[in-house]
Amino acid sequence: MPGTRPTIRRTTRHANGHPGIGPGRHGRAPKGHAPGGPAPRARVLTVVLALLTLQLASLVAPAYACGCGGMVTTGQQHVAVNRETSVVRWDGREEQIVMSLTVGGDAEQAAWIMPVPHRAEVRLGDPELFGTLSDVTAPVYRDRFHFWPDDPWPFDSGTDTAGAAPGAAAPGDVGVVDRQRLGPFDVARLTADDPDALETWLHDNGFALPARLRSALKPYVEQGWEYVAVRLAPGSGGAALSGTLDPLHLTFASGEPVYPMRLSRLAATPQSLRLYVLSAHRMRPETTIGGEPPRVAFAGNVASRSSDLGGLADGTPYLTAIDQEFPRPARISGDHTLRRAANDAPYQDVIYQDRLMKIGGLPVFLLATGAGFAVVVVGVVLGLLRWRRRRGLRRAAESR
Repeated sequence: MPGTRPTIRRTTRHANGHPGIGPGRHGRAPKGHAPGGPAPRARVLTVVLALLTLQLASLVAPAYACGCGGMVTTGQQHVAVNRETSVVRWDGREEQIVMSLTVGGDAEQAAWIMPVPHRAEVRLGDPELFGTLSDVTAPVYRDRFHFWPDDPWPFDSGTDTAGAAPGAAAPGDVGVVDRQRLGPFDVARLTADDPDALETWLHDNGFALPARLRSALKPYVEQGWEYVAVRLAPGSGGAALSGTLDPLHLTFASGEPVYPMRLSRLAATPQSLRLYVLSAHRMRPETTIGGEPPRVAFAGNVASRSSDLGGLADGTPYLTAIDQEFPRPARISGDHTLRRAANDAPYQDVIYQDRLMKIGGLPVFLLATGAGFAVVVVGVVLGLLRWRRRRGLRRAAESR
């Protein structure tokens, strides 16, 4: 729109208030070309093949982790987590985690390992939950009017931008709490005090773990955590594990809200996390755990939307949406422990479209500038006329 400069900026809303390779010439190389030196087409082909090789290598590299646990495959198959979004609900005694994963690859038997601090009940989550949360936390759009353009030219634009529990596992053993079928998933709940024993049990039951995952599991073993192991259920049609998977809903006792992230240090590619936290108050991650500083995308009371959120906001009405990037997953140092923020001040991203103030379709600053210029011209003309008049009077007086 003429006179409009859209910009995207984030602000707080309080409750109150290098050249490219072009197509080469076709035909033979010119005579006299030095023998043994590569022709231009050959050099171009070499560069293109090298780039393609690097690109394909990055695509087939297995992703051993996602932001919520370990994602593993068998043989030469691969799987990658393209997006991960999770909800954490904590009421002071019990924690619930609902996870939605979007994956891609050719693996038919990919497995996912999720450590939990206490025995977890597992069920399928509501697939509509994340759409609702996205709507609730979406930025608001507002117009912002300016007298003077920020750009050098006023019309330039830019963007800123559950089974019975068995007895405790014997040393070196794995206790199977239960195994259940949930949609396309085969879910096993396990206890283990030895990563080697856990790996053996998973291998015997169709799961394959990379060797380096054993050491990554040791801190959880030392803390007495349990595990949820998930794979595509046999008989699911042999389809590859791809697309947005059905969300899984875990419930377990917890004296403090925690989101497992330690296994993500095994990931080969940067990781992104969007975490929705429902609690009695605004929450924040205790530390960055090796990632970039977390950014709050939304904070506010959503008690009125509890029914839309499947009752998750009952007793935990304050929603905090947190985004965090992990450009170097190997630096991830632990799990996210969530703490109460200093205050419950609401926050929401605002996307502004900056507009120039207009009158009659013309920018006010142009009208004002034109008016000011006109005043100056009139003043100069009047001054000249007055000067000429005085000069004429002076000459008339001298001629007498």
